[in-house]
Amino acid sequence: MARLCSFCLVLAAPKYGIAFQPTTSLTADTARRSTFTLREQPDDVATAPPETARSTSWIKEEFEQAHQSLHIDDDDKPSSFSSSQGLLNRGRIVGPGHVLVYDTTLRGEIRILHARESITAVHYTLFIYYLCTSCDIRSDGTQMESISVSCNDKLKIAQRLSTFNMDYIEAGWPGSNPKDEQFFSQAKLPVSEGGLDDITKSKLVAFGSTRRKNVKACDDGQIRKLIESGAPTVCIVAKAHLWQVTDIIRADPTENLEMIYDSVSYLTEMGRDVMVDLEHYFDGFKHDKEYTLKCCKAAMEGGAKVLVMCDTNGGSMPWEVDEITRETISACDEMESELFDEEKKSVTFGMHAHNDCGLAVANSLTAAKAGVGLIQGTVNGIGERTGNADLCSIIPSLALHVDSKMNIDENLKDITSLSRFLDETLNRTPNKASPYVGHSAFAHKGGLHVAALERSADSYQHIDPSKVGNQLRVLISELSGRQNILGKIKKLDLDIEDDVVAERALVILDRVKRLESMGYTFEGADASVELMILHSTSGYCPPFRVLDYTAQVYDTNVDSASRVMSKMENGKHNSANPAASMARATVKVRILDDLDTTSEDDFLDRLEGNGPVDALANALKKALAPSHPCLNNLQLIDYKVRILDPESATEAATRVMIEFSDVSTNRKWTTVSVDRNIISASLNALVDGFEYALKNVVAACELDDF
Repeated sequence: MARLCSFCLVLAAPKYGIAFQPTTSLTADTARRSTFTLREQPDDVATAPPETARSTSWIKEEFEQAHQSLHIDDDDKPSSFSSSQGLLNRGRIVGPGHVLVYDTTLRGEIRILHARESITAVHYTLFIYYLCTSCDIRSDGTQMESISVSCNDKLKIAQRLSTFNMDYIEAGWPGSNPKDEQFFSQAKLPVSEGGLDDITKSKLVAFGSTRRKNVKACDDGQIRKLIESGAPTVCIVAKAHLWQVTDIIRADPTENLEMIYDSVSYLTEMGRDVMVDLEHYFDGFKHDKEYTLKCCKAAMEGGAKVLVMCDTNGGSMPWEVDEITRETISACDEMESELFDEEKKSVTFGMHAHNDCGLAVANSLTAAKAGVGLIQGTVNGIGERTGNADLCSIIPSLALHVDSKMNIDENLKDITSLSRFLDETLNRTPNKASPYVGHSAFAHKGGLHVAALERSADSYQHIDPSKVGNQLRVLISELSGRQNILGKIKKLDLDIEDDVVAERALVILDRVKRLESMGYTFEGADASVELMILHSTSGYCPPFRVLDYTAQVYDTNVDSASRVMSKMENGKHNSANPAASMARATVKVRILDDLDTTSEDDFLDRLEGNGPVDALANALKKALAPSHPCLNNLQLIDYKVRILDPESATEAATRVMIEFSDVSTNRKWTTVSVDRNIISASLNALVDGFEYALKNVVAACELDDF
């Protein structure tokens, strides 16, 4: 951490000032043809002092007011959610004093937007912008190898990010793929119909790009999709590197500037807050700073609220980020004054870092120190190639070491839980060594460290781990976690004496520890934990019990993928043909016949399905539904499998997590099971899910032999 901070504190004073000198009057048609000149500042000219720090009370007030209601556009504009960021209209947001966090995990990156404040201020405020995007296009996080998310997963992640109080949640590129369009359509629905709540809707950002060459912005299909998404904020990517413009997208440099201006101005006219991701910004600045700054000017004149400087290839050093950021802000200040003839600075600057040199976090913090107001990044640093800036490191560092004030301050203790929730949702193995949130981040083993920790917990850790929701782990003692179990028991409102509750909590905690050592994980499977608690009480009786089962698969389609594709192309393959692939399951269950008695009935049911797990679920529902009709509302909405010890090959232990939903109440829950037989693991998770659905409708009882 000390080495990281040293990068952030080395702030070289810019040598050159950049003045904008227009060749003509600034109109919509001529603004992109303006030129820049460089002039070296005399040594005797002192740097202008930062503006006086203002009271920050208005920030919270504006933020809360923006979340209270939805904005309705004029009739001639597509409807949108109200933006959570009315405070951007107040003027520039400057780091490190104030910061907004923009999460790009679903796009694959996260950005932080800082409120403009005195750089010399002692206290800082951080706001969070989280990008939530698709796994196909504009998915820096989900572009990471082996990561994919469903629309339902994206909705869950977006809601969790909003609960964490991220300021912005980028939710995808609606013009690029059906999944992202489905997300925005689903998000508009009421919560009762599976949509997002109003606060989360106000935080959504739609991602896209500038218009195409030789097409008006109003006629560009993907620009129109951004508006139709209903997102109150739009972030578009634009080329800011002259070589990328001429040799990669093969556009005329002037035309590229017009593409930026036209796209931003049109989206602004349609009532959207516009942010511009200036791609390859730092490399472009080093290649031809005059052209890169022209790109900034085109976006500003179009009405952009935020200019995001992107280290797209991840090769910039912290000292380069510091110098270029300061020089950019200084040049844009001068341009903005001439463009709008106002003293008020309205454009906020952002930072988007990739981790190719392992410096994404350092570069993000350095940019904040240099005055950037928006930092983009992802939870757990997931992203293309080696990843993006990790918000799970950036946010705690700003909050606890830079003393930034953030909207997420009160939720900082939930960041470890957020990190693990995302890994579980994306079916990733958590990185135990991750700073702040990793399982080993505050783990200590024997020797001098443990002896010192017994005297002071601060002797070998830089913060109190509880501030980020993690825990100190001395490997000779694993008692931490008891309070979590106690909280679960109290939440169930069981009629149990306090001393018994404390005793059972220790027993359950021991069970959890032993099961986790076998490969179970309960971070995303609260339903399994609740059932474990219920089963530990003498007054609870499961509503049914599976006595035995069989599962059979009949399949004549044993061709490899290449041969299947060949048959499909020739019209000879029909994947929907039940004769080609069929599974049949038989389940024998014992059901409590009457909730007021202790009599039991056994039922044997057999049903087919699309695979053995689907057949087992169908057979189980068929056996239980006559006694419990509410199960007809039960749906399986997600099924995840993870191999725990791949070195064991086909004998490996398998962890299965199944998510259920009650369509009548929109209630969702997840169960988990581990077994070396994937079918058994799946059935155990299914049984827990069905039992959890019935736990509130089954009366307590005592059966000695059950």
